Amino acid sequence: MKLTLLHNPKCSKSREALSLIQQWFEDASQYEIREYLKDPLSREEYRDLLEKLNLSALKIIRFKEKLIAENNLTIDSDFAALHALEAYPLLMERPIIYTKDKAIIGRPTEVIIPFLEKL
Repeated sequence: MKLTLLHNPKCSKSREALSLIQQWFEDASQYEIREYLKDPLSREEYRDLLEKLNLSALKIIRFKEKLIAENNLTIDSDFAALHALEAYPLLMERPIIYTKDKAIIGRPTEVIIPFLEKL
């Protein structure tokens, strides 16, 4: 089962997740690293991801990001959250790891290994 890491190389938790994944898999062809700031998710991909996470869009927003205040964003509904994620991918909680059927927010990083063990 192929795994994808939504990765931000500037994020320490994302780098930790990448390191765990690299240690877990012998072959790099078993996983994909997607730098979502360079290759943002589409609205449909966000919807699919949220379904796998079993979360609303509001639950994956990083509300402490400065750009919310800098851009006077009001994120008070799932619709607004999804729109904000499309416009500002940096707002997405990270790291997120997913397969065809399931996903997890890898924060704290201790949740990643149990996720990988179930693959």
